Amino acid sequence: MNLNDIAKKICEKGKGILAADESTGTMNKRLKSVNIESNEKNRLNFRETLFSSNAMKDYIGGVILFDETIRQVSSTGKKIPDLITSNNSIPGIKVDTGAKPLAGSNLETVTEGLDGLRDRLKEYNALGAKFTKWRAVIKISEKFPTKQAVKSNAHALARYAALVQESNMVPIIEPEVLMDGEHDIDRCYEVTSDVLNECYNELRIHKIDLTGTILKPNMILPGANCKNKSSTEEIATKTLDCLKKNVPDEVPGIAFLSGGQTEMEASKNLNAINKINDTNFLMTFSYGRALQQSALKKFSFDMNNRNDIQKVFNHRAKMNSLSSKGQWTEVLDKEVA
Repeated sequence: MNLNDIAKKICEKGKGILAADESTGTMNKRLKSVNIESNEKNRLNFRETLFSSNAMKDYIGGVILFDETIRQVSSTGKKIPDLITSNNSIPGIKVDTGAKPLAGSNLETVTEGLDGLRDRLKEYNALGAKFTKWRAVIKISEKFPTKQAVKSNAHALARYAALVQESNMVPIIEPEVLMDGEHDIDRCYEVTSDVLNECYNELRIHKIDLTGTILKPNMILPGANCKNKSSTEEIATKTLDCLKKNVPDEVPGIAFLSGGQTEMEASKNLNAINKINDTNFLMTFSYGRALQQSALKKFSFDMNNRNDIQKVFNHRAKMNSLSSKGQWTEVLDKEVA
């Protein structure tokens, strides 16, 4: 498959991305929050349980893995990328090395990981990865973001994308404007527009084939501490408008991050966006916590009860699948998995 075919298969109607690329540190926190010891065996057990579910075949087009996971072997002897592929999903890999303080504006960050990336990509490709992810983080406050932070992160994203396409893999472009803060929805719209505009300027300069990319943006949301809450309809309208104005038509797929939303909020907002989606963009999900949190709670009751854990995960994945088609309802969501 060429890059455009891979991107479209990952985001095809009714399917989305399982973001299972939590670093060991993040996974430690998640498991600790449900009183599970975080060791390699338990991390593999939880992820393998999800990767072996029926949801994989029906609702998950791609899985983003962490370095530890892409090298692991399942309990049946299958390598993890092979397990994902056998369920008609595509394995991918997180390749950045995290957000680090930005020199000159050290309360903001720039994502690092370009050093040695070309060689790492060759290895990941050999391990079975067909796409990659790189996350830039932009914060909003009275002072931020600075032009320096926006430009530095856009430039790094473009350099990453160029190396990924050179390695014949699809780059996911993830410029996340954080929900943290007291800003209103209009401020989020303004900053997200600036960030997307700068990203696509850099991607063009670096001669990226946009038809072989996936955008992973935030939705247009008020800050978590904003006193003025927004309706689902306002979130959907402003999100779609922002993307129509700032994302080139050549981009085949847009897979939203959940960015601090609850499972229900992430499904509800994605559904509202797709109900009014009048573009050619395939708009779907690339969720971590918003796909896994209920399954993780079930995992904490009995790590070896795969059937019950998978039932919960299947339900959550199905709900987001319906949202990617504008067919989700709260009644369906509240049905017993």
